[in-house]
Amino acid sequence: MLPEGIDMAKAGPLFCGGITVFSPIVISGVQPTDKVGIIGIGGLGHLALKFLRAWGCEVTAFTSSKDKTQKLKEMGAHNVVDSTDKDELDKITGTLDFILNTTNVKLNWDAFLATLSPQGKLHTVGAVLEPMEIPAFSLISGEKSVGGSPLGSIALTRKMLEFCVRHDIYPTVEEFKMEDVNKAIEHLHDGKARFRVVLKA
Repeated sequence: MLPEGIDMAKAGPLFCGGITVFSPIVISGVQPTDKVGIIGIGGLGHLALKFLRAWGCEVTAFTSSKDKTQKLKEMGAHNVVDSTDKDELDKITGTLDFILNTTNVKLNWDAFLATLSPQGKLHTVGAVLEPMEIPAFSLISGEKSVGGSPLGSIALTRKMLEFCVRHDIYPTVEEFKMEDVNKAIEHLHDGKARFRVVLKA
């Protein structure tokens, strides 16, 4: 049963993308005082950003496109770091308690592990197609850990929906009429969707 007051036009993506990024926050024990990072601010990452900001965390958005800085801050990021700039990464060495990866591409995982504080966690929900190269000593030296997760339970999904209603958190969507479904699919295939596409009757 959906909580009272939920925006039905935007609720759909929460049952997939929403719970995918909400679950790690809970199962990893992220605290409101934590400093967290998000890799990939797309369909999953923009929801993670909104969740973690409302959770009370100091949120850092990693991006390879510096022209997105203002947009990411408007979405809730406290800090924006160029993930391709070694100097910027070096400035936050050992400062993050938790990093959530939402991308599905091979990255310099050691560089991101270096930004974690002792006992920090790197959690992936992005289905990285290649084996993730994780240097053992990057984990051992700081007692760091790497994990991953799929969706969440029904009970956790219900909790997420209540959290969304309480904090007015919804995916950023583009709406198409049902008869324009082919246009919507083409829009998606062209990589123009920002950030979720919703069909309306």
